[in-house]
Amino acid sequence: MRSNPIVRPSMFQEENLSLFNLPQARLAVLVLAVLYAVGIVGILLPIHEDFILLTPFNLLVSLALVLWMHPRWDGHTLAFLFIAYFVGFGAELFGVQTGILFGEYTYGEVLGPRIWGTPLMIGVNWVMLGYSAGVIANHLMGQAHWLLRGLFAALLMVALDVLIEPVAIRYGFWSWEGDVVPLRNYLGWFLVAFPLQSLFAFWLAEVRNKVAIALFILQILFFLILGITLM
Repeated sequence: MRSNPIVRPSMFQEENLSLFNLPQARLAVLVLAVLYAVGIVGILLPIHEDFILLTPFNLLVSLALVLWMHPRWDGHTLAFLFIAYFVGFGAELFGVQTGILFGEYTYGEVLGPRIWGTPLMIGVNWVMLGYSAGVIANHLMGQAHWLLRGLFAALLMVALDVLIEPVAIRYGFWSWEGDVVPLRNYLGWFLVAFPLQSLFAFWLAEVRNKVAIALFILQILFFLILGITLM
């Protein structure tokens, strides 16, 4: 009796096996790119006067796609997401109520339902940006001390906020007393972001996620393009 020959995968099949997650990552980036492109067009035309109110949907889909490609779920991942949400939301709540941390500002209707003047979605934004900036620091500074990676990621978040502010003010995300963004706002962002990013760098040093990097770049392009149109 002849034994069945051992069938070995071809080189093409082996390559496909080794790149099992690549199509998923490409799909996620494509969806994000379309989402942000539609966002830019929808805001600038505008497609509808209430189009901007889809912002919470954008945030939730963006975060979901990034976390879909998270390489390994464990206690540290869940703890960071939980802490980032409640620290970010808590900081914003404290800021809105007191004006101490970021300056005197109030939220509009764009980010959806609010508790004591603070949108629930703002915590999602802190998670999304915190995770993405932390991943970028891991990619670029993987061998650096976790505090240096945390510092770099926190500065990335502050730099992005510089782009966000004029657009957010123009389209009613929030408003500042006297229509001026105080320097204290950026200092406050750093003071909140640095501990969170240091925690990410310490707990999740091995995390690599190209979709998170793509999202952060898309955020930069989104607010940069909209900001240029305001000049």
